[in-house]
Amino acid sequence: MAALREPEIVLYDLACTKNICFSPVVWRIRLMLNYKRIAYRTIFLEFQDIEPTLKELGIPPATTESTIKYTVPTIHHIPSNKYIMESAQIAEFLESTYPDPPVPLTSALGREIESKARAVVGTIFGKSIMAREVNILSPQAGEYFRQTREPKIGRRLEELLANEDETWDAADGDIRAVGGLMQRNKADGPFLLGDRPSYTDFFIAGALQNARVIDEGVFQRISKYDGYKQIYEACLPYMEKED
Repeated sequence: MAALREPEIVLYDLACTKNICFSPVVWRIRLMLNYKRIAYRTIFLEFQDIEPTLKELGIPPATTESTIKYTVPTIHHIPSNKYIMESAQIAEFLESTYPDPPVPLTSALGREIESKARAVVGTIFGKSIMAREVNILSPQAGEYFRQTREPKIGRRLEELLANEDETWDAADGDIRAVGGLMQRNKADGPFLLGDRPSYTDFFIAGALQNARVIDEGVFQRISKYDGYKQIYEACLPYMEKED
């Protein structure tokens, strides 16, 4: 029996009551780690514990306009004793430090899909997923989630589900159009750019896995569309390690 490799990465992830990864942005990094076969272990943090934990590690706050200055994913690269926060910076670090197998971080097609998917699917998920996310959080994390989200949206989370079916129906054509872009290179393989995944594939698969963990019904709703379904299924081998 082969000896287990010592982890080179500590991945700080967002906790839920299912004790598995559900955050779409963390899934992008987890997929990348799994695809590159980088040994890592996970530390799950509840929403209210992210800032104090990362502060205690000496990590500086994010230099963004957002009021949220500490986020997951965050990684600790053990060999260099380096801490890195924010998914894009982590992806760049992983690609430069572990270049084989390569994961293209950006492409013209990828940028177009990410932009349009955020506008279309992101808007829908902002209602269907956000309203249900509280259901997989601990009581303390759920209360924190409400206190930080409901004042911004001006209503209770449950009210986001009003006219949910009509929202999905109205977006049907746009969802299909983005799915069509995802299949532009399907003759060359199941992924966005052909036979190997790119970071945009992980962006898509991570969003769908987020939906699947939070609510199977929402996942079934989005995964029925061509493009989304094929990329998600192609990424499944890299989702086996989810905790």
